[in-house]
Amino acid sequence: MTQHLANKTVLISGASVAGPALAYWLHRYGFTPTVVELAPALREGGYKVDLRGVAMDVVDRMGLTPAITRHSTQMRGGAWVDETGKPLATLGPDLIGLRSPGDDEVLRGDLARIVYDATKQGVEYLFGDSITGLTQSHDGVMVTFERSAPRMFDLVIGADGLHSNLRARVFGDEAKFVRPLGMHACVFTVPNHLGLDRWELIYPTPSRVVNLYSTRQSAAKAQFIFPSPAVLPDRRDVVAQQRLVAETFAGAGWESATLLAAMPHSPDFYFDSASQVHLDRWSAGRVALVGDAAHSPSPLSGQGTSLALVGAYVLAGELKAAGGDHRVAFARYQEEMRGYVDVNLSLGESNAKQMVAGSTRQIRMQTTMMRLVSHLPWKDLALRPILKPLNAAANAITLKNY
Repeated sequence: MTQHLANKTVLISGASVAGPALAYWLHRYGFTPTVVELAPALREGGYKVDLRGVAMDVVDRMGLTPAITRHSTQMRGGAWVDETGKPLATLGPDLIGLRSPGDDEVLRGDLARIVYDATKQGVEYLFGDSITGLTQSHDGVMVTFERSAPRMFDLVIGADGLHSNLRARVFGDEAKFVRPLGMHACVFTVPNHLGLDRWELIYPTPSRVVNLYSTRQSAAKAQFIFPSPAVLPDRRDVVAQQRLVAETFAGAGWESATLLAAMPHSPDFYFDSASQVHLDRWSAGRVALVGDAAHSPSPLSGQGTSLALVGAYVLAGELKAAGGDHRVAFARYQEEMRGYVDVNLSLGESNAKQMVAGSTRQIRMQTTMMRLVSHLPWKDLALRPILKPLNAAANAITLKNY
């Protein structure tokens, strides 16, 4: 017997990972989701992201494990290097990625494409458009768009990331919810001039880190991590952002100058603060939030993508279980996810304090420890205290079978 569903039409803002994943489950459960995305097409590129613990269970329940395996970065390892490129500590894939058996890693763009391909036949996508206004009533939510005609939806979900447009319209200015962790990062594609093959290089200097890796021999990703400046360029001023990065790493050594010279020509430059989102409630009336828009743990946690996939699964599942009753479903969604989210927020804060060494002495201690651990005959035992908090955060929820 087909379950009767109230509130079947659902507008989802954002087509990165959380949005299409939510659309996948809603469509599967008999809802009618529509995804609106500001970008003119699916956003390709991006850095590598981890899928850990229960997030891999969600991937498996979506039937996407074979696709994830095909697109796995399959990194062979990496090394900490000095200004001449000499390896200070060489690590295998388990240490460099801090992953446990069953975890995986893919490029963000590959994951977005995999989830989108699994939904594009049954889900309406509105690319090159955005929400300009919404009015809630007893019967639904009237939404106006930048380009499309106004439409009524039963529910609206914000899956549009750290700087969520929908969250700002319903919950208020992001300054009330976004907590910077004191670090900034930029990532962009560069020519693979060192010929890296599924290999990562990390060059630490006091308070700054340069990271270069390649999952495919044709191109590489450069990442620069540094303390947040007192004065920030506008979020839309890419030229000013790139100028800031170039000035911050001027004379840093190693391959920095070569990578910075390639920065203006990169097709996918990303620049933002490492920030978290803290909200007491992830819903207001007929509107709810999922993924980074609701509870970003920051990229430094390594758990943002996992939270997005799990949150989409739980939110859709609770809507199904409640027969579409959003008041019941949104409350249960928050109840199910809160403990999992809080543990991962704490992990992100902890990682931010350890991500960048503040002095040459700290760098020396860090690389020495990594070199020793990688050569210990009881390496797996030595890894346990490092992996324990990450594994606990990655598995801090028991998934229901909806």
